[in-house]
Amino acid sequence: MAVELVVCVSTELEGAVLRTALPEGVALVVTGVGAVNAACALTRFLERTGAHSVVVCGIGGAYPGSGLAVGSVAWAASECYGDLGAASADGFLDMAALGFPVIGGSEPVYNQLPMTLRPEGAPTWPFVTVNTCTGDDGTARLLAARTGGAVESMEGAAIAHVARLYGIPAGEVRGISNPVGNRDRSAWRVREAAVAAQQELLRALGAGELFVRA
Repeated sequence: MAVELVVCVSTELEGAVLRTALPEGVALVVTGVGAVNAACALTRFLERTGAHSVVVCGIGGAYPGSGLAVGSVAWAASECYGDLGAASADGFLDMAALGFPVIGGSEPVYNQLPMTLRPEGAPTWPFVTVNTCTGDDGTARLLAARTGGAVESMEGAAIAHVARLYGIPAGEVRGISNPVGNRDRSAWRVREAAVAAQQELLRALGAGELFVRA
């Protein structure tokens, strides 16, 4: 019988609090880091067990101008494949510009995917998934301007993509571990951000706040 909700985390750290605290009917999957690992792990789970919905829980970086502070928690309004496309002399071309949807059909999906699950009334931000984490201020500003994104990670769009193919709603919550820009590991708060995201998810589940479609 399908579980009600599957929670996908990329590392053990991002699921350590959840592992012994999730309520009945909620499963945990540690996918591994990156879009391919995330997509494969969720697909295997859905094929073997099934689920009515999926939520990504983990850490992320905050783009310049997002207003998100290190240690805060954000729910996703949408996900975007931030670097899926082509480089050109005139700048980056996304999948819509190239004319190749990542999901076809009557409502084709290009780089942007909806994230439709979150606690009712929760504020949301646009998230961006990249294969190469941004490590300098100039690239951070360019990505934020091009995508409109606030939070960067490496898995969310892949989870949203698989969920769309299987016809189940997806959501995402992340603790902010660092500002996106010039890498300064001394300013990162990875463990604190991972705990904060898990606590927010458990709070929502424990309070009986049903995940709702946007």
